[in-house]
Amino acid sequence: MASTTARLDLDGNTINPMTICMIGAGGFIGSHLCDKLMNETPHTVLAVDVYNDKIKHLLEPDSLPWAGRIQFHRLNIKNDSRLEGLIKCSDLTINLAAICTPADYNTRPLDTIYSNFIDALPVVKYCSENSKRLIHFSTCEVYGKTIGSYLPKDSPLRQDPAYYILKEDTSPCIFGSVEKQRWSYACAKQLIERLIYAEGAENGLEFTIVRPFNWIGPRMDFIPGIDGPSEGVPRVLACFSNNLLRREPLKLVDGGESQRTFVYIKDAIEAVLLMIENPGRASGHIFNVGNPNNEVTVRQLAEMMTKVYSKVSGEDSIETPTIDVSSKEFYGEGYDDSDKRIPDMTIINKQLGWDPKTSLWDLLESTLTYQHKTYAEAIKQAIAKPVAS
Repeated sequence: MASTTARLDLDGNTINPMTICMIGAGGFIGSHLCDKLMNETPHTVLAVDVYNDKIKHLLEPDSLPWAGRIQFHRLNIKNDSRLEGLIKCSDLTINLAAICTPADYNTRPLDTIYSNFIDALPVVKYCSENSKRLIHFSTCEVYGKTIGSYLPKDSPLRQDPAYYILKEDTSPCIFGSVEKQRWSYACAKQLIERLIYAEGAENGLEFTIVRPFNWIGPRMDFIPGIDGPSEGVPRVLACFSNNLLRREPLKLVDGGESQRTFVYIKDAIEAVLLMIENPGRASGHIFNVGNPNNEVTVRQLAEMMTKVYSKVSGEDSIETPTIDVSSKEFYGEGYDDSDKRIPDMTIINKQLGWDPKTSLWDLLESTLTYQHKTYAEAIKQAIAKPVAS
C-alpha cells in the first residue's frame, strides 16, 4: 500500500501525485508497473488496453486500498477517438503497446511495422500537440548486429568491448538486408525513436525512450495453447518454459550460440519508476535497461533453465534436454539474428543511479516457480485430452 509519507525525488523535491495514461497496461510490463504504482505511490493510472486479465487483481473489488486510482479503458489505439482525450487529461503518457514476438517479425511484417510505427504516431502527436510528457518503450533490437560480428572470427578485436557493448549515444544501428524481414520490428522501432527525438528537438516534446534488454519474470509472454494462441512462438525464455512444462526438449536455434543478457522485471520496474518521478533527470534521454552481469549464450540459458526447473518442480530432466534446429525450420524464411546484446549502463547509472540487483539464477527461479505453479496442471490436462477425430 502507498505510504502516507511525502515521496521525494532524487534531488530531494516532493513528488506530487500525477495522472498517468498507460497504453498497454494489460501486458507483462504494464501489469508489473501498475502493481508498483498502486502499492507504492499516490499516482492515478488510466490503464488502456484491449485485455485486462493481468491487472484484474488491481481492478476488483472496489474495496481495494487503491480503488479509484486505477481505471481500465478498453480500447484499441488504432482507431479510437477517445485516446486523445485520455492523453489530454493525463500528466504523463507511457506507451507500451507493440507487437514484440520474434516469430511475428518475418511472418507478419506488415502488422509488425504498423503496430510499432504507424499505430504509435497518434500517441506521439497527441503528446506533442498537448504538451504532455511521453515515456516510450522501444527495444534493444534497434541496435541490430554488433560491429564485432562483422570482424573475422579469429580477430582479437572481437574481444574489445568497443565492438560489442551497446551504447545509447554512440552505437550504430546495423540491420540485415531488406529480405531478412526479421528486422521489420527493429526498423519500425528505430524510426519511431527518431520521430520522437525530432519532436523533442523541433517542437519541445518532453520525452524519455526506454530500451529494454530481455525483461524476465512472472506473467511474461505466453504459454502456447494455455494463456496464449496455440500457433506462434513466444520469446526464448517463455519458449523454453513451455518445453520444460511439457517435458519436451528445448530447441536451440542455429546451435543456441547467440548471446543475451536478462534482467528481472522487478529490478527493471524500479528503473521505470525513477524515470516517472524524476523528469528533470530522465527527459530527453534514451536509457538501456538491462543487466550486463546476467550474460549467457542461449545454449547456456537452456542448460541453466533445465537445472532450475528440476529444482522448483521436483522432476528429473528428460533424457534429451536440448535439440538443435535451424532458424529457417523454427521461424521460417526471412529470419536473421543479432549476435550479442550487452547494454552499456553508464547513462542510466549517471542520471538515475540505477543498477540491477537480481542474479540470473534467482530471476529464473522466481519465473519458473510462478510458471510451474500457474501452468503445470493446465498443460497436463491439455496433453491428456484426446484429440477429436
